[in-house]
Amino acid sequence: MATATLVVMAAGMGSRFGGCKQLEPVGTAGEVILDYSVFDAKRAGFDKVVFIIKEEIEKDFKEIAGNRIARNIEVEYAYQTIPSHRKKPYGTGDAILTTKNLVDTPFVVINADDFYGRDAFEKAYESLKNKDEYSLIGYRLKNTLSDNGSVARGVCEVTDGYLTNITEHTAITKDTDLDPDTTVSMNMWAMAPDIYPELEAQFAEFLKTANIEKDEFYIPSVIDKMIKDGKKKVRVYNTSSVWYGMTYREDKELVTEAIKKMVDDGIYPKELWS
Repeated sequence: MATATLVVMAAGMGSRFGGCKQLEPVGTAGEVILDYSVFDAKRAGFDKVVFIIKEEIEKDFKEIAGNRIARNIEVEYAYQTIPSHRKKPYGTGDAILTTKNLVDTPFVVINADDFYGRDAFEKAYESLKNKDEYSLIGYRLKNTLSDNGSVARGVCEVTDGYLTNITEHTAITKDTDLDPDTTVSMNMWAMAPDIYPELEAQFAEFLKTANIEKDEFYIPSVIDKMIKDGKKKVRVYNTSSVWYGMTYREDKELVTEAIKKMVDDGIYPKELWS
């Protein structure tokens, strides 16, 4: 029976990247970014993974990564759909809600196309031991920027180690006026199954007032409301890890080079799942 679950959001196709970036090989043996995330998570102590995907990419996803990963850790799948009146799913809050019948342990949520680093997963796993709090793994802004364009980041306000506010900035570039050491969110949240009733309640309220063709239901907004309503405290664990990701197609070469260097430095084996 699983004791800690990694939930991987992999339903987005990556419009700025120009394809299904979750399945782009970047490792020395053809691994994709999420291979490294699952490897780091398993090494930290996680023993189950739930992948959130769209049904139309299921075959490719399993052939390129899912089946290989499933030989090394328990894997289950949740499916996020696109309603007929929308061009894309409802967002990260809706994505997590699709896993409610698959997760009965403390869990950590990540994006499939972001490289988080070993330190981040170790801190996330340790944070799950405090069952009364949620947590966020906070990154230094300067460690999360792309050379090839703007990125979206949740800029965090932290008081005495706890998250008090998170504001989404949708177009941060390397010449930003923000302090380079500002704490930002990379959507690496540690939570418990008691988030699911809250997600259901807030999603119902969202649907009453939202532009249902365009508006998105974001997990940071859900947690921000829980903080402000006094329902949950969220501790921030800062990581020294450097983010790598493929927001843009040009990012792939940088990610590949960074991973090769980490393999050469002995941080990862040449073939993760050998």
